[in-house]
Amino acid sequence: MSRPEMRAPDPVPIFAALGDPTRAGILRRLAREGRLSLTQLARGAPITRQAVSRHVAVLEAAGLVAARRHGRELQLTLRPAPLAEAANWLAEVGAAWDGALDRLARQVEEDEG
Repeated sequence: MSRPEMRAPDPVPIFAALGDPTRAGILRRLAREGRLSLTQLARGAPITRQAVSRHVAVLEAAGLVAARRHGRELQLTLRPAPLAEAANWLAEVGAAWDGALDRLARQVEEDEG
């Protein structure tokens, strides 16, 4: 089995981006509503348009959002592939822990028997 820490791409930027409630909310909106402009995302938000833009930049750097200029407006779409990669990484880590716990349980049973 491959070691999860050796897997590419690095899931840390994805988890860091997801760890902020504002960024998570932006991703939920994009997942629910599809492509949105930066202006649409900022409309009704409890933060400024500039703050929304900074959060979007973090999401884009993590590969979670694709941004494309359409005229004067920036259009944003969700990129689900990095989320799937992060989920796969978590599954690998979980499987490694399951294996380690199974080995530990067998060792304890052998020591007791």
